[in-house]
Amino acid sequence: MTITQDDAATSSGGSPVEGPSDGATAFDQLIDKVRAEFDTQFTWDYERGRDGLNRLYEKAKRSQWNVSDDLDWSIDVDPERMVRLQAETTGIPAGFPARSLLDVKGSPVASWNDDQWVDFAVNSQCASLSQFLHGEQGALLCTARLVESVPWIEAKYYGSTQVVDEARHVEAFARYLDEKMPTTYPINENLKSLLDSVLSDERWDLVYLGMQVVIEGLALAAFGMMLGTTQEPLLKNLLRYVMSDEARHVAFGILSLQEIYADLSADDFRLRQEFAFEACNQMRRRTLNAELWPSYGISNEEIEALLPDQNSQQKFQQLLFSKIVPNCKKLGLLDHRDGWLRERFQEMNIIQFEDWENTAEALDLDGPVADRELDDAANRASFDPDALQGVEVIDTPTH
Repeated sequence: MTITQDDAATSSGGSPVEGPSDGATAFDQLIDKVRAEFDTQFTWDYERGRDGLNRLYEKAKRSQWNVSDDLDWSIDVDPERMVRLQAETTGIPAGFPARSLLDVKGSPVASWNDDQWVDFAVNSQCASLSQFLHGEQGALLCTARLVESVPWIEAKYYGSTQVVDEARHVEAFARYLDEKMPTTYPINENLKSLLDSVLSDERWDLVYLGMQVVIEGLALAAFGMMLGTTQEPLLKNLLRYVMSDEARHVAFGILSLQEIYADLSADDFRLRQEFAFEACNQMRRRTLNAELWPSYGISNEEIEALLPDQNSQQKFQQLLFSKIVPNCKKLGLLDHRDGWLRERFQEMNIIQFEDWENTAEALDLDGPVADRELDDAANRASFDPDALQGVEVIDTPTH
């Protein structure tokens, strides 16, 4: 599987073409460089006095799994059948939440039939899994950065286990897309922009905030939503394993940042609040799937003008932030000084999640690692289709 940013060209079937038409992809098309200047820090203090990070490290060592051995890759996956079964089982029709555009007068999808919505849903699943893949590579690079730059030996120890976790996640999603799904999409421009900002910043705590709290927090919610709706057994098991790792990753960010945020000046703290808000805004824009619509002959400008106003899209976006808001509250970011970030989250209509369980407190740092624990972690983060109660789901056009 080879993906370049030139893959915006599409095949006649509406899916991205992998690689240039002549079949030859130049090496420099496969490499995307981000220039950064930051301090690599040795520490000669090998004492381990941070109990939370120590316990998280021990748990990470006990929780390793193997993509090749622990997932059953012999399972046959029929993406179209998977979409139809999911719609039948959950009661959520194929193409949701974009299907709500059917209720818009002059909608660009007004003429689509059920088969077209199933095709769209398959490609939407490919797009989501593709962003999971690219985001996991971003997490791999960010965590490697943290191992170099954090000043505490406990954080370096734990960070090294997360590097292994992230490599495993990249491997898992790349293999699933390559072997089980029809296509892979390039990275979403909003996700790429945020990753570039995180990787190019010299302040290691912003790498923590951008990756461990915002990106990983949103990923944990997105994985949970997919786990709660998919009926495909291989993908379900893959997500269970990944989510058990991701819960540790978010907890790593919270445990680490709590220590340094307690001593920040007011100006420095405001900068972190603004960074968190802008990161959330970029992730909200990512959910419009700009990489997907042009292959169906629909401009992103049309989608940006219509889809964000739909109730189902708003509900979907809000649920994605259900992990980020309580974690920001745990770090004191919501209410520091004048409550600036609380006001921004109120404007985004996501403040209602502030008292939901935060990831650091939800994670049992000392418990055994077993199938039960994987199920518990997945259940805490998984999506209940009933969460969309009260959202009108459109099956047929009204115009």
